[in-house]
Amino acid sequence: MKKICRYLSPLLIAALVLGSLPVAAAPQPTPGSDLITTEAALNAERGQGDRERIQEILARDDVQQQLLAQGVDLAEVEARVAALSDEEAAQMAEQLEQLPAGASVVGALVLIFLVLLVTDILGLTNVFPFTR
Repeated sequence: MKKICRYLSPLLIAALVLGSLPVAAAPQPTPGSDLITTEAALNAERGQGDRERIQEILARDDVQQQLLAQGVDLAEVEARVAALSDEEAAQMAEQLEQLPAGASVVGALVLIFLVLLVTDILGLTNVFPFTR
């Protein structure tokens, strides 16, 4: 029995040491290399869908005519929609979905005007001269 222990003990010690090396040598995660959760991936996809829905409404001729009548640059509107956070895009898309069918153009224009106005007042953009 002592003879078996004499040969088996160093083998077990070596196996335990070598078995723990890959864990100890594993690279530590850096702050930017976190795993992306399923919820975060779905939210990013949902945010893109909301932006696409807003872009569809803005691509309509009647909406573009109303924006031009209000003196709003269409390129500026597209840039601002692209710069919306996911929460803002979701809120804007939800409000557009809740509007009645006949009032969607006017409601969308008012909503876009308000978003542009708030960002101008906060100093993030420079669209309307009356906010200075």
